[in-house]
Amino acid sequence: MRRRSLLTLPLLLALALGAYLIPERRGAADFTPAPITTTLPDPLPQKGRELFQGLRPAVVRVDTVNTLTRTGGLGTGFFISAGGDVLTAYHVVKAGQLFQITTLSGERYPARVTAFDEAADVALLRVGRGGPFPYLDLAARPPRVGEEVLAIGNSDGDFLQPRRGVLLRLNAEAGRSDFPQGTLETNAPLAQGDSGGPVIGEGGSVLGVVSYIRVSEDGQTRASYAVPVPAGGPLISRLEAGEKVLSPLSALVGLAFDEFHSGQTTPPGAVVLRVTPGSAAARAGLRGCVSNAAGELTALGDVILTIGGVRTPDTGTALDQVKRLKVGDQVTVGYLRGGQSGEATLAITGRPLAGEVPGEPCTRG
Repeated sequence: MRRRSLLTLPLLLALALGAYLIPERRGAADFTPAPITTTLPDPLPQKGRELFQGLRPAVVRVDTVNTLTRTGGLGTGFFISAGGDVLTAYHVVKAGQLFQITTLSGERYPARVTAFDEAADVALLRVGRGGPFPYLDLAARPPRVGEEVLAIGNSDGDFLQPRRGVLLRLNAEAGRSDFPQGTLETNAPLAQGDSGGPVIGEGGSVLGVVSYIRVSEDGQTRASYAVPVPAGGPLISRLEAGEKVLSPLSALVGLAFDEFHSGQTTPPGAVVLRVTPGSAAARAGLRGCVSNAAGELTALGDVILTIGGVRTPDTGTALDQVKRLKVGDQVTVGYLRGGQSGEATLAITGRPLAGEVPGEPCTRG
């Protein structure tokens, strides 16, 4: 769930850049719009079918494009206001520069990120035109263990389809510092593409935003987790106020990794996508990707080979080492830049930095 689905560059650029009135790239004619599916793959009982059909128009598909790495992703979101505010998961939009939503009717709108909370894995998008839009109400009551829940999402090639389950647990802990804590655990069979979608309780109000899943050894979903978003709660209030809040880990260390190229270099390492200004990584002189004025990638960022003497052949290993760091630590980072090896010392000091817009260009060449 945390990894974004990757689409081919011509498809994504045609989808998102066209929405921003940027000239189409070669291959744009090959783009096939998302199908508007009316049949339900998992038959719902009459009450559930009526609930789903009534709420479905307020849920959207969210497409992102990272023009620096030439990759894209797909997730889910839902309107929380008639004016065009769309709630989704932060990790869906984190690495993108361009965003587009698709409604049930097939309408496509450009959108921008207006607020986020990285630690909570929730972000707010704003559609700049159109409306009024159908929207979902956030629950004013606490969720109840044992109640039936309905999720709507875009996994497995489906378009805004239902996933049923039961709420199993409140305040679930992820066991990982880079995942949100205090989530709602359900047994709804969610997968990639459902991230950012609503988990709807009995009565039709939204209990949470889909964030991550646990899978078995054979790849089957064991449990799904959603971030609680109660109406009038502090999280929603911060988002509506336009706050952009990085997690303490990201703010202090300041490294965002390029998931597409990481592990593909020689020797394999974790490729730095961007470095947060003023962070420990910036003070150490580490560099992110380089792009030209058109936003096209011209050079990869530093390839992190070791952190604290531990080999980091991919993003997962690098994140495992980074999340061990805390204020007061100093650690040596070995990296490759333009074929030349080097070392930098990360000194974790100070307070967390202010937030940045997801996908903000790292370095202009």
